[in-house]
Amino acid sequence: MTNLGRLYPLLDDVQLPDTIPYSQVSTWELRFLYLLGRHHLTGRDRIVELGSGGGGSTYALALGLKESPVFDERTGKLHAYDFFRVGKGTFASEKFFTAGTKPEDGNSFLDDFRRHLEPFLPFLEIHAGDLWQTSDPHDTSPVEFLHIDIAKTARVFRCVTERFLTRLRPGSVVLHQDFAGPRLPWLHHSTGALLPYIEIAGPPIRSTLAFEVVRPIPEEVLRTIAQDAYTVDEKLDLISAVQDRLDRDHTGGIPFTSVLEFAKAYVAHYAGDHKRAWALAKPLTGDAYLSRTRADHFTQLRTAYEQDRERHGGGSKLGKLVKKAVGR
Repeated sequence: MTNLGRLYPLLDDVQLPDTIPYSQVSTWELRFLYLLGRHHLTGRDRIVELGSGGGGSTYALALGLKESPVFDERTGKLHAYDFFRVGKGTFASEKFFTAGTKPEDGNSFLDDFRRHLEPFLPFLEIHAGDLWQTSDPHDTSPVEFLHIDIAKTARVFRCVTERFLTRLRPGSVVLHQDFAGPRLPWLHHSTGALLPYIEIAGPPIRSTLAFEVVRPIPEEVLRTIAQDAYTVDEKLDLISAVQDRLDRDHTGGIPFTSVLEFAKAYVAHYAGDHKRAWALAKPLTGDAYLSRTRADHFTQLRTAYEQDRERHGGGSKLGKLVKKAVGR
């Protein structure tokens, strides 16, 4: 059993309070965050949450820290980063507001967040705004724990890599909350690049992959990840390496082998190779989980392929002749 794996048997016994704020994170993931705070983290180095949203995950982690026998609230800090507002590019839900909908006079739910997290404010440091602006490029202090629920775009993930992954040390714990998201393949191929230096805790906890750094990560590896300098084929190979380590999540509901195969399609899609993307995605249309939960993903990749094919005169020879005859 891995160092973090010892927490898995405790998941069923965690009872979180009804006062926990709304969260888009599953109950299982909230329980795991609580267990990390209660039984694993010390607070001697930075504890960082990237993408705190309405505060559900922050609350679970902070409650665990508050009940920890080793975390010192006077010196330890939980750093919460988010836009703390709804709107374009924030990927936030109006459910993060206490009322469940955005008020007419503003789009920030920061005050709601503070009210929800009031018991933990003495050791909670809030960083509101764009991560590129709210994180310090000169901060090299070690990070003990990094919860990543903010890397919805490659631009943001570069910031995460440059300013937070570089501060990981042996013993640091990382949670990738969006690991079941095929549209975020940078999470998957970067994990593949880190495999020689990390130990995966066990099956993903629903959408979250947890791992611990066990060897120093070379600067060159982190620089290549941040600069997105891997070729498409290299990225596919890195994802394949992760596939070799994962099957289903710990509840048996999410088939990560298929999810990661779908992520490969998005690697090709983002590289502009729509034919290859659809060739990778099409065989997955028969996967029950993906067809039920990612129908819009299939539509996106198929549409991009068809549009690209149309632009480049794809189709049968007869079709091309007909188009030529009618002047198209």
